[in-house]
Amino acid sequence: MTITHLNPPDMHKSHAFSQGTIVPAGSRILYVGGQNGVGPDGKVVGDTIQAQTEQALRNVLAVLAAAGATQEDVAKMNIHIIEGTDVNAGFGASLAVWGANPTAITVVSVHSFANPDFLVEIDAIAALPD
Repeated sequence: MTITHLNPPDMHKSHAFSQGTIVPAGSRILYVGGQNGVGPDGKVVGDTIQAQTEQALRNVLAVLAAAGATQEDVAKMNIHIIEGTDVNAGFGASLAVWGANPTAITVVSVHSFANPDFLVEIDAIAALPD
């Protein structure tokens, strides 16, 4: 199963994301709920965007693995960060865990999360392999 990454020639091309993705017909879809920088013990991991982004992405990877998928199967990811947070610091952390996977990504700055210690929340949509 292959997700097609769209980057029209008249648009900006980035190695970090695609402008769109196409999921093959008949694919089973996995919706990964919002993952925060929380470890297996339920405690927030670190107080920096880097530490929490790395953990949130590890959590997304764990959900994907439980479904038999990898980050290559992700068609869309949404990243919510606390307003005023350095997006580049979070991006650097994501490269360390996620790698340069060119999925479609939306990054949104938000005022707050359910837990005031959370700095980031990441959800994803993946097309599961056969």
